[in-house]
Amino acid sequence: MTSAEPPVHEDDDPVGPYVCMARQDWADLADNTDIDLDEETLTRLRGLGDPTSQAEVEQVYVPLTQLIHLHMRHTGHLYRASNAFLGLDVRRTPFVIGVAGSVAVGKSTTARLLRELLSRSPGRPKVSLITTDGFLFSNAELERRGILDRKGFPESYDRRALQQFVVDVKSGLKSVNAPVYSHMVYDVTDEVITVKRPDILIIEGLNVLQPARRRADGTQGLAVSDFFDFSVYVDAETSDIRSWYLNRFLELRRTAFTDPRSFFTRFATMDEAQASAFANQVWDEVNGPNLALNVRPTMGRANVILHKGSDHSVDHVRIRKI
Repeated sequence: MTSAEPPVHEDDDPVGPYVCMARQDWADLADNTDIDLDEETLTRLRGLGDPTSQAEVEQVYVPLTQLIHLHMRHTGHLYRASNAFLGLDVRRTPFVIGVAGSVAVGKSTTARLLRELLSRSPGRPKVSLITTDGFLFSNAELERRGILDRKGFPESYDRRALQQFVVDVKSGLKSVNAPVYSHMVYDVTDEVITVKRPDILIIEGLNVLQPARRRADGTQGLAVSDFFDFSVYVDAETSDIRSWYLNRFLELRRTAFTDPRSFFTRFATMDEAQASAFANQVWDEVNGPNLALNVRPTMGRANVILHKGSDHSVDHVRIRKI
């Protein structure tokens, strides 16, 4: 953790959309709460190479959980008031949260932490989590389209299927299936995750904050983010994210890639120089450009931006003004 002041940003203007808070100021907002995680649970939730500590949970994620709970509670008030005004008697739909950010920035850990903490918040809501990886086109389909080397770019996802999934959940359907992606085989599988009317649904992915595309006739379509009640973007300097990505790749080369079932088994036999050269190439040709062109431009659509320092800990937080 750093005590340095957060950097000046154009959005910090008094009439701009965000309030910027140093980590300690953000941590001081948390009131007394029974929401906590034991070390065993935290270890299970961390991503590879992610050093998220108990202090980080208490100082960053517990206040964020409380803010989301506040939004959820008041959304419920509005829902009940609207139903009363309209004379409706329908079931409340799930509160949907989007979590976005670059490859290797730690958004998956953020999503898992929020799921765990929110499920322990007042009322013990039922929380489901899905990742958009499951909505990637299969490798065969990506190859047929000539975009296998652009996996992770917006066009590599079945956006229509993802949007329909969110619409179905948000509409209150009793049971909705989401496809599952395997990082082991580097492809979508035949498995599904069944989401059954959760109180909260968290959707984590690179491009979940993408705006709607303009149709050929000039009209505006819908985007997955149109159905979000709250959203979080996890950010860091590009040089830091790149370093975390390279370190993670080298660690996977020593661990998961040695599994004979892994799509990446061939990288386990590379020496470190070869593996580093390959990982740098992937960053330069895929992950870096995708971050610059597609992922980071959506940051300004988030309710909350968590900015990480080079040590992977959150050093300041930006909150969109209501």
